[in-house]
Amino acid sequence: MTSDLIFVFITAAIINNFIFKYFLGICPFLGVSKRTDMAMGMGFAVTFVMTVAGVLTWIIYHMILVPMNIQFLQYITFILVIAGTVQLVEMYVRKFFPNLYESFGIFLPMITTNCAILGACLFIQKFEYNLIQAAVFSLGGGLGFAMAITIMAGIREELNFSDVPRYFKGPAITLISAAILAMAFSGFLIKR
Repeated sequence: MTSDLIFVFITAAIINNFIFKYFLGICPFLGVSKRTDMAMGMGFAVTFVMTVAGVLTWIIYHMILVPMNIQFLQYITFILVIAGTVQLVEMYVRKFFPNLYESFGIFLPMITTNCAILGACLFIQKFEYNLIQAAVFSLGGGLGFAMAITIMAGIREELNFSDVPRYFKGPAITLISAAILAMAFSGFLIKR
C-alpha cells in the first residue's frame, strides 16, 4: 500500500508533471516565474488549492454525484470547489502576506482558472483513485507544479545576467528554456 502511494506521488510530481507532460497551468508558469520568491509562493498556493480541491471533489463526486446519478455536473461542481478554495487562499495571503499578495497581482485569482487544478480533479476520477490516493496524487501534482515553476524562475533569474542574443530575449528564450525543461522531464517517463 505504501509503495503504491509513493508511486502515485512520484508519478504526479515528476513523471507526469502537469506542466511538462500535459501542458496544464502554462499561464501562471510563464507569468509568475520571473522571480523565485513569487514562483515559490504561487507554487505553494497552487499545491494547497490542488490538494484541498482534489480531496473535496473526490468526496463530492463519490458521496453526492454518483449516488444521485448526476456525474454530468462534475465540471461545474469541481470549478465551484476550486473557486471557493482559491477565495480562502486569497483572503489568507492578503491578510498575512500583503507584499506577496501585491506581487501576485492578477495571477492569484487566476488560480481559479488554472487548468492544472481542474485536470488533477478530473484525473482523480479517471484513474479511479480512492480518497487517500486522491490526496497523495493532488499533493504530488501540486508539488510538481511548485517545483517546475520554481526551477523556471531560477533559470529566468540567471538569464537576466546572461548574454542572450538580441533576437532571443524575452518570451523567446523563456519558451526555449521551458521546452528544454520539458524534454529533460520526459527522461523520467517509464516505458512499459
